[in-house]
Parts: sequence; structure tokens; C-alpha cells
Amino acid sequence: MNQKYDILIVGGGVIGSAVAREMSRYDLKIGVLEKNQDVCYETSGRNSAVIHGGFAYDIGTLKSECCVEGCLEFDKVAKELDVPFKRTGKVLVGNTQSDYESLQNTIENGKINGSIGLEMIDKARLHELVPEVIGEFAMFSPKSGIVDPFQYTIALAENAKINGVDFYFNHEVIDIHWEKNSTYTIKTSQSDFNTRWVVNCAGLGCVEISKMLGITDYQIGGTKGDYIILDKKMGPLLPMPVYPVPTNTYMGIHVTPTIDGNVIIGPNADYVDDFTYYGVPQKNMDYLAQDASNLWPHIHKSDYIRNYSGIQPKWLDGDNVVKDFVIESRKEAPQTINLVGIESPGLTSALPIARRAVKLLAECETLQPNKNFNPNRKGIVRFSEQSDEEKARLIAENPDYGEVICRCEKVTKAEIMQTIHNPLGVDTMIGIKYRTRSMMGRCQGGYCQMRIAQMIQEELNKQVTDVLYSRNGSNMFTGKVRE
Repeated sequence: MNQKYDILIVGGGVIGSAVAREMSRYDLKIGVLEKNQDVCYETSGRNSAVIHGGFAYDIGTLKSECCVEGCLEFDKVAKELDVPFKRTGKVLVGNTQSDYESLQNTIENGKINGSIGLEMIDKARLHELVPEVIGEFAMFSPKSGIVDPFQYTIALAENAKINGVDFYFNHEVIDIHWEKNSTYTIKTSQSDFNTRWVVNCAGLGCVEISKMLGITDYQIGGTKGDYIILDKKMGPLLPMPVYPVPTNTYMGIHVTPTIDGNVIIGPNADYVDDFTYYGVPQKNMDYLAQDASNLWPHIHKSDYIRNYSGIQPKWLDGDNVVKDFVIESRKEAPQTINLVGIESPGLTSALPIARRAVKLLAECETLQPNKNFNPNRKGIVRFSEQSDEEKARLIAENPDYGEVICRCEKVTKAEIMQTIHNPLGVDTMIGIKYRTRSMMGRCQGGYCQMRIAQMIQEELNKQVTDVLYSRNGSNMFTGKVRE
């Protein structure tokens, strides 16, 4: 028998997880269908991790409206969800008269959008804020910030989960059929479901899901951006994100501190048709380093610890012009909410987008509040960030806090064990990595990876050949080399 829901959300990235959380405020049976093994394997976890101020987007667009709204509320959201967030501010650096005029226009654009505190600053003020930057002047956005995109997406999903939402990982939607009883049957790679409403939050797959719903007039292009991650020792040299003067379609290659003290360089923006390739060619890394060195002269190969890339889904019109976010409900696709072209600033805009999706639902039927809704979620305590007194207390309560598994990031056995039993039931290596920062340090798991794989195997009673790194087919082991 098919499992029955009021709402099924297709896609469990930051948008799908935010929609799930906001809809769980109401008395509805909700499920999330995600094709990957976790909630942030694609665009949501592969970006610059910046909370944008909303000044760079066209006036009157959903991008500008949702971005400003999301930026201004993020202190409250981060507190509710126990997510690390820093309102660092951000500078857009210029050198020429043309740059100056462009930044002035950006400020005027931003003020109309509702961005707060934007100002032009001279060279002295710029170097007071970011001593190591290269530039003559800048636009300063004090409300911009940085967040951990993995922690944020996971927190949204876990909060939805504790409020009653079911998450189905490794469930790729392959067909959606409208039934005579005014419900949908959704066929996935694992099982079939029945639902009254479908919400398309499929990100890079939004056009395919739109077509399954009977909406055929969208085309999506992808822009792939590559990044370099620098060692934490470089973090103190960069107190806030540093950007060049943007165009109206591209923010440029920038230099950004991460919430945990690393520095990331990127992205470029290459148009791609393949939404599954995340490799980073050496020539692209060289280009990123050369270009970003014009802003920040501390990029050296000896400090590279990893690279990654992400793909942004862009809704294109017939002339290949990038369009606004789409949040819609159409008559030809009854009982659906269709989200298309949710690219940057989607991370900043996730909850405002989710609230607009809820509003569309509320226009069609009366929603009853979920009396037990809890907006708060508590994350795993990070041992390395605690005071000496608190560390002693934790070890006294649980001796596993006294055993460090990941030496680079100082992640303890107690944190790994809590993560293995996370609320969403994710049991991949990268799921542990995103939740604890283990395997994210200088050695990139060289010391701790095998120990964590063994802990997953033993704690969850898995066969050694069943431990996955990330996706289906990414088995860590094929068998034993010796007994």
C-alpha cells in the first residue's frame, strides 16, 4: 500500500528543508523525497556560504525581496536552530572611477531593495576593516555574514523532523501521476507514495519535476563554480568576505572566510549541461588564484587543503537571460507548488521562499496550526569550542569526550557517536563529516577516516562493505585485504 501524505516535497536541499520546516507549523502529514543520501549533497552545500545583503539583485525581484528579508532575520534563525553564524560585513573593492560609479549605483540599488547600512568607504577605512586587502576604496555592507551551509541545511531538516516531517533519502522521483480522486501518485526508485499536494524543490532537477507535473515551459542552465580551500592559519588575515566590483549577473571571484576559520577562493562561473560533474581542473584553480590575488595577496599552493565545486540552477528565457526565482501554483497543475530557478541567493532566502510557498498553500485551503510546533533545535556540542571547565564537565559525564578522533579539528569520540545516531538517520562518511567537521582539517581524514568508518560499521552493525562515503556506489571497501 502506498504511503499517504498531505504534502510531499521533492528535494531535500536547503529550500526543501526550509519548506518542510515552515509547513510543519501546520497540522499536516508531510514527507520529503530526496534522491541523495543526505540533505546537502548538491547546490545547498556547494557555494560560498555567504549570507548576502540583497543589494546586488534587480529591484522588485523575488531574489532581492527574499534575500533582504532572509539576511535581516538570520540572527534569530541561527539562534533558534543552533547554527553558527557571524555577521562579519562584506566589502566590494574598487580601484577606478568606473568602479566607483558602479559601486555607487549598487548602493542606490541596494537602498531601494531595502538593504541596510550600505556605504562607500575610503582606502583608510577599507584597510582598517581588512588590512590585507588590495584596493583604493570599497562599498561596505555591514549586514552581510557567513554561515556553515551544511549545518544550516541539516538544522532546518532536523527541526522539521522533530516537528513530524518524514525524510526519505535515496528516493529519486521517477514519475508523478494525477489520479481521479484528486491526489498524486509519486513513483520513486524505492517505493510509491500518495499525496494531496506536491512541492517541487528539486533544485537542479526542477525542470524534470515540473514536466512530471505537466509544466513544460521552463529551461534551466547550470553555472559551475570552482573553489579552493586554504588552511586555517590564513583565516586571521581575512576578517570578512572581499569581493570585486560585480556585474549585474555575476559577483566575481571573491575571497571568503569560513565560519570555522578557513579561507575559500572562488568561484568562476562556467555554463555547463552536465549537472553531475564536480571535478576541479588544475587550470581553473590556477585562474582562481591569479584573479583573487588582485584582491588579497596571500594565496599560496602550500596552503591549499582541498577544492570543490557547485552548480547553480538558473532559469533562462528564450534569449538565455537569467530570470528571477519562480514560486508558483498553476491551474494546469492542480495542488502543486512549483519552485524553479532557485540559485544564489537561495541560501540566504530559504526561509522567506518557504513562507511564500506556505502562503500559496494557505490560499487554497485552511491550515490548522500544529499546536506542538517547536521552532528550536539543538545541535551537537563542539568540544573544541568549550571552556576548560566545560570540557572537564563533559568528560566527567561522558569519558568519550576525552578521546579525540579527528586531531586536526579536535573532534571527539562522543561527537562522532552522537552524529552516527543523528535524527535524520544519515550514516555515510560525508554525513559524519558535514555534522562534525571531522576529516575537514589539514590532513583531510588521513588520520581519522578509517577509525570513523570502523565506528559506523560497529555502531550500526553494518558489513564493512556496506559503509558508504557519500552516494550509492561509493563503498569505502570491497572486502578485507587480510584476515
